[in-house]
Amino acid sequence: MTQLSHLNGAGEANMVDVSEKPITVRQARAEAYLLLSDHTRELICAGKHPKGDVFAVARIAGIQAAKKTWDLIPLCHPLLLSKVEVTLTPLSHPSRIHIETLCRLSGQTGVEMEALTAASVAALTLYDMCKAVQKDMVIECIRLVEKRGGKSGDFRGEYND
Repeated sequence: MTQLSHLNGAGEANMVDVSEKPITVRQARAEAYLLLSDHTRELICAGKHPKGDVFAVARIAGIQAAKKTWDLIPLCHPLLLSKVEVTLTPLSHPSRIHIETLCRLSGQTGVEMEALTAASVAALTLYDMCKAVQKDMVIECIRLVEKRGGKSGDFRGEYND
């Protein structure tokens, strides 16, 4: 069984020392979905939502969240991200918004948590912006899609949508 890196010899939580790790390019992509009604999706897509451009707000929220992940998730390192991208795509059948994030840096630790946090906060922001129109939206399938670089190598999720 793989030992958890955030536990010391006594089983106590601690921040991993990455000072001896080489600096390499690391990248992660994550996604989430917001299930919503056709009506709410159409308001957003037509630019007629009462709160304005909800995609712009969610995109900025996701980027900000990635940059603040170390402040939100205990034991995460503060990272100097070189790229954060948040893509929001409206889909139908069923009606939903696909949120995809990408985080990249040259550093000593990965960016999986930053990509996941960006996707989560973008989804929460969409919910917050749209709750006046619809309260029964559902956020689902927050997951790591892929990661590249680092000691553990590349990973690509093999999930069915």
